Amino acid sequence: MTAGHSLSLVTTWTPASEGESLAYGIELTNNGDTALKDFTLGFSGPARIDPHATLENGKLLKRLSNHTLIAPPDGLVLEPGQTWKAIARGLSYGLRHWSDGANSGYVALADGTIITLPTAPTQGKGHNSPLLKGAAKFKVPAKAPVPVSIIPWPKSVATTGARIVPPGFDLQPQGEDASKAAAAFATLVADLFPVEAIVRPASEAGMPVQIVHKLGLGAEAYEVSFADNAATVSATTRQGMFYGLVTLGHILRGAKLYPQTFLFPTGGTITDEPGFTYRGCHLDVARQFYTGAEVSRLIRLMAWNKLNKFHWHLSEDEAWRLEIDAYPELTEIGAWRGHGKALPPLLGSGPQPTGGYYSKPVVREIVALADSLAITVIPEIDVPGHSYAVLQSLPQLRDPNEIGEYQSVQGFPNNSLNPAYEPVYTFMEKVIDEVLELFPAGIFHLGADEVPLAAWSGSPLALDMIEKLGGPALRKKHEAQLNVLGNHHGADEIEGSPTALLQSEFIRRVHEIIASKGAITGGWEEAGHGDKVDKSKTFLIGWRNVEINAALAERGYDMVVSPGQRYYLDMANGQAWAEPGAGWAGWSGPQETYEFESREGWTEHQLKHLLGVQACIWSESMTDRAIFDRLVFPRLSAVAEAGWTLPDRKSWTRFSALAGLMPIMYGNWAEE
Repeated sequence: MTAGHSLSLVTTWTPASEGESLAYGIELTNNGDTALKDFTLGFSGPARIDPHATLENGKLLKRLSNHTLIAPPDGLVLEPGQTWKAIARGLSYGLRHWSDGANSGYVALADGTIITLPTAPTQGKGHNSPLLKGAAKFKVPAKAPVPVSIIPWPKSVATTGARIVPPGFDLQPQGEDASKAAAAFATLVADLFPVEAIVRPASEAGMPVQIVHKLGLGAEAYEVSFADNAATVSATTRQGMFYGLVTLGHILRGAKLYPQTFLFPTGGTITDEPGFTYRGCHLDVARQFYTGAEVSRLIRLMAWNKLNKFHWHLSEDEAWRLEIDAYPELTEIGAWRGHGKALPPLLGSGPQPTGGYYSKPVVREIVALADSLAITVIPEIDVPGHSYAVLQSLPQLRDPNEIGEYQSVQGFPNNSLNPAYEPVYTFMEKVIDEVLELFPAGIFHLGADEVPLAAWSGSPLALDMIEKLGGPALRKKHEAQLNVLGNHHGADEIEGSPTALLQSEFIRRVHEIIASKGAITGGWEEAGHGDKVDKSKTFLIGWRNVEINAALAERGYDMVVSPGQRYYLDMANGQAWAEPGAGWAGWSGPQETYEFESREGWTEHQLKHLLGVQACIWSESMTDRAIFDRLVFPRLSAVAEAGWTLPDRKSWTRFSALAGLMPIMYGNWAEE
């Protein structure tokens, strides 16, 4: 707090009612002993004041997505003890949950002084129940439906007998793959469960566990066989051996922590392999920044859930997070937000410079960690839309003759790389080269989602390209979009539009660059526009709904299912105001997420193209890490089990009895 000034910010939410439009109240209180004059108030959170909103008792100076700058009426002096109240009438979407509103604010004085404000969570009219944070506790029952604790549940569990729980395992690998799997497992449990000593030598009473190679099992399959005082893990691959050890680790922890509920077997076997080859978790590190240590922690949690694909969402309108030698400006400018910077405070980031990016050495460490834990890292650079941070960092990538303004669904102006501007492809090729060198799996996810309908409508080059590809009528149609704000209450549907024509041309060119380097192209479902990619070298992630997934599979695309309604882990767990999270796709509690079946309604032909499922962690709401824990757990395990366990083996009763054993990211548990 600046000397002599003590201020606080409260925001309120009143939904629209008969005869009264919605009211987003902004209340600045002077708690100090100095009068305040000639100031502006900045605030941000997921909620966006609409560009057409009226502001009562104040002036709307600037709105960039969720960053808003307002001023009091001319001449207003805020005396000690007084509150200035302004009301915004108009938001891009109504608030649904307490985390939707402003969660950081600051005051800028005429002399350049910045005062950071304590900001209370938005108060919803008529809502006074305690705000929910932290992962919900799933109590382990005295009697569980199964005798051993394993998530995801295996294909076949035929164990016998029970013994006093061994204190830990003395791993005895045979061969190089077994040694790698053993080392990875030992490091994993030491990191996730320090001092439990799950792996320990015979001198500390470790039970011998043989890890052996066995021919003929699937790529991720394994067998665990039990004896009186020993176990054997058999698999054909290092990944299979690792998963067998993870299963043993689950059984041991359950029996150790809840000896009345779970047992440790002395005979029989577990045979297992996953139902899907692609079992993913995505993390958006652009809306909020997560350190390399946090990303590593999430990867370890994924491994404990037998997830095998980490989709790293590295660029967005709000930030660019990856070091690129060819363009240092991307991280010098695009990785940081703050008052007066090229990127203002967004999503609660505050007036001081905040942010960060991943240096190449950190990326290499994370990729190596993931590989040791049987996880492939898939980098995403989201283009041509969602590129505001890129274009703020490298304005030379714009058509110099472009005029007018268009807005994305998230309220970013002119945020898309121009498919008709040649320097864009030079940029893309240099980025692709550096990204593929860092991520040896040979997959480049190019995004391609949510391009605004009016994108490039003021670019002569883009209009020329539309005319060349689709004729003068289409050009005229697109010219008419100039300065039209478009559908800012939901993502534009651009299918069949001049915009989609340009987007598909962009995707074709970028896909050819990726393919020429011997790599596979990943994309969101919109990357299928115009069928311009080689489907044998591409996969898509469907996010709008299941029907779109099935339709794209019908067209021959390999699909990963991630419907916003069920697998977007930023959606709130329930409808209550007290629950944090987003709500545009509805809500999904752990049971709804668990019971969703991605295969339903698909034909045999379509199922051949179903690679698997993915949980998406979008970060707009994650301004508080206790919100992260509440939204991600146990739903991440629910998606993991849906990706591994066949539908006829799934059981919510069993899952909910075991979920309480799974570790979470930050250790924030909900109060009872």
